[in-house]
Amino acid sequence: MEQDLAVRLHGVGRRYGVGGAWVLRGVDLGIRAGALVRIEGANGTGKSTLLRLLAGIDAPSEGRVTGRPRTAFVPERFPAALPFTAVGYLTHMGRVHGLGRTAARRRATEWLERFGAAGYARTPLSELSKGSSQKVAVAQALLAEPGLLVLDEAWTGLDAPARAELDRAVADRTAAGGAVVFVDHDPRRLAGAADETYAVVGSGLNRRTPEATSAQWQGPTVLIEVQGPQGAVLPAPVAEAAVGEAVVAEAVVAAGPGASDGITRLVVPGPHSDRVLRELLTAWPPWHVVTVRAGETVTTTAAHGGEEL
Repeated sequence: MEQDLAVRLHGVGRRYGVGGAWVLRGVDLGIRAGALVRIEGANGTGKSTLLRLLAGIDAPSEGRVTGRPRTAFVPERFPAALPFTAVGYLTHMGRVHGLGRTAARRRATEWLERFGAAGYARTPLSELSKGSSQKVAVAQALLAEPGLLVLDEAWTGLDAPARAELDRAVADRTAAGGAVVFVDHDPRRLAGAADETYAVVGSGLNRRTPEATSAQWQGPTVLIEVQGPQGAVLPAPVAEAAVGEAVVAEAVVAAGPGASDGITRLVVPGPHSDRVLRELLTAWPPWHVVTVRAGETVTTTAAHGGEEL
């Protein structure tokens, strides 16, 4: 539904210079609040241009963008040559996003600690390593709890603990109702967790469907057992987050009128269990959560194919 969208692109096109070639054209795209959306495409196809349009960094050459909430953007290249220390820059960005000075300073410190960069708080940005600069770039986007978070290769340059922290932060944002749109060169990044995947092809945008190329989820899972009204169908975001086609099929059957115990058993990626629970608890008709417990670490294949919009 239109009112559930965080941002909407209506026939959007973008080109650079008068008479220049169209990088994107005729793009219609709605991003749901609480959704995790992956953008794919070959190098130079316009992925970054699309993200900049979503984030409001670039204006469309044609068409319009509506409904954008508070938005934060992590660019592919962070301009580190700015006259700030790390904590000074984050505090400044918090103020830009509407936080008071004390709250901005507190959150700046918290995010530096979460990304393992507290020791560089008073270091000038120009003296930071590429990895530390990237931690600051990511932190500035997260400290104001945006309704739309746009990530352009945000994991690049981060060490393993910081990448894991960003994974958790993305899950937290969607669980809180924020939308996250991301590009990453690693096909395993958040694999199996995205609600929707789109590919930039030519100057257009194709929606990927569950029938073709595969991506793997590897990692810890959470087992969630729920009871729903007889014959009810799982909310779409919940079914999509389940690990493996067999689990989704079992869940839908268990929810049907022939279920012996009325229990629907879902296995979901651990970082995204909060989002699944929120969807279940706010669904209508309502679902009753019976059990939540840690599952096994698994490797399973979730499929993604292509469909032209």
